[in-house]
Amino acid sequence: MTISFQSSNLRHMGLPRSNSTLLLLILLSFYLLCHATGASSSLTPSTISDEHNSDDHDDRVPVAANRTSFPAGFLFGTASSAYQYEGAAGEGGKGASIWDTYTSRYPGKIADRSNGDVAIDEYHRYKEDVAIMKNMGLNAYRFSISWPRILPNGTVNGGVNKEGITYYNNLINELLANGIKPFVTLYHWDTPQILENEYGGFLSSKIVKDFVGYADVCFKYFGDRVQHWVTLNEPLASSLYAYGVGMLAPGRCSKWMNLNCTGGDSGTEPYVVGHNLLLAHATTVKLYREKYQQTQKGKIGIAQVSQWGIPLSDSKQDHKATQRQMDFTLGWFMDPLATGNYPRSMRSIVGKRLPKFSEEESKMLKGSFDFVGLNYYTTAYISNAPPSNPIFLSSTTDSQTNASAVKNGVPIGPKAGVFWQYIYPKGIRDVVLYTKRKYNNPVIYITENGYNSRIPLRVLCATFLPRINKIYYNNFIL
Repeated sequence: MTISFQSSNLRHMGLPRSNSTLLLLILLSFYLLCHATGASSSLTPSTISDEHNSDDHDDRVPVAANRTSFPAGFLFGTASSAYQYEGAAGEGGKGASIWDTYTSRYPGKIADRSNGDVAIDEYHRYKEDVAIMKNMGLNAYRFSISWPRILPNGTVNGGVNKEGITYYNNLINELLANGIKPFVTLYHWDTPQILENEYGGFLSSKIVKDFVGYADVCFKYFGDRVQHWVTLNEPLASSLYAYGVGMLAPGRCSKWMNLNCTGGDSGTEPYVVGHNLLLAHATTVKLYREKYQQTQKGKIGIAQVSQWGIPLSDSKQDHKATQRQMDFTLGWFMDPLATGNYPRSMRSIVGKRLPKFSEEESKMLKGSFDFVGLNYYTTAYISNAPPSNPIFLSSTTDSQTNASAVKNGVPIGPKAGVFWQYIYPKGIRDVVLYTKRKYNNPVIYITENGYNSRIPLRVLCATFLPRINKIYYNNFIL
């Protein structure tokens, strides 16, 4: 769901009034999926009890939301990413991405051994998807462009794929024809495999030039209709989890971390990749502002991981640890955009393993966003931890913190379908306020938010939708 509050409406989240507009974009693809499968239950009042009710709201679910439920300017939408939605992996002139290779070569890395070869087949069925969005009353859709669908050989010199251009033009036009605003992400982790083979992808600074070339093509062909660009989706995830623990493509980490990794160094590579991602972001924003923004009148920003942290105890150590945790997550990729440098705690702890920005790069980074996207899913209790063993250095432990979803035997909220997610609605408000105060009151979009379940979709939609309605309507939105 996409939510947009003007400053006069901030009281709905308990947020203070400000001089700027705070835009909140909450994306819940769950409802779209339920409608798509024909398995949705009606959005009617419910009195189902829940073990984690908010004291601020009663247990009843409001009647079905529609356009008149929201104030003027309110955005209500859903989101996707190219690899997870498009399918058509070998069609339309598309080149391979690192995710195509990862799921093909290492199928066991995915829980159900699935892949994105077909996904939900949006490539062929986008008109049906847009019709569902319109029927639901949505007016925004965040999707990502597949870099190798636009540039099958990774670079502009390797040729622009006209079929890819046509597909995204058709999707954008279909959205606009149905009153739906496109929010377009340039990079949702699908680096062209050819660049991974050639120079290691984002492990090399060469990627910056090639990424900017790709972005230039997107701005040229789509920018006349796209008013909201997101350069990177969750650079923390594509650094830490792809190169620190090997959970995401290309699956790299130190052997002591995971014997199934394809190679790597958990103590250095995530920082190198993160550095190059930041430079790719800043250089792309510079290009857009200098070449396109004045005529196209669009905005450009970034979508960040925004897991919230709460001190496990009242001790000074745990309070300091909680701030370090924020520094090593949101701060890792926000501080450089606000100050031109990494958080002080990161520079102090990581030391020489953390790349440095030149004076010119620092200047380019500072202020390189028109808005900030926050992807919020969960909150954890944070406690202090000792420094890492120098033999086993890792970006996952450098913050010298421990995170737990349980305090005194009580979970922070209901457990979702993945091991790391516990539902804690208040965290979304806390992280918005933190971002507002720390980063000089930027325009904020909640670019992702959702609830994961391992229950089959049709069963979930028919049986558990009222419960999820209550959690999200009562606690996240009202």
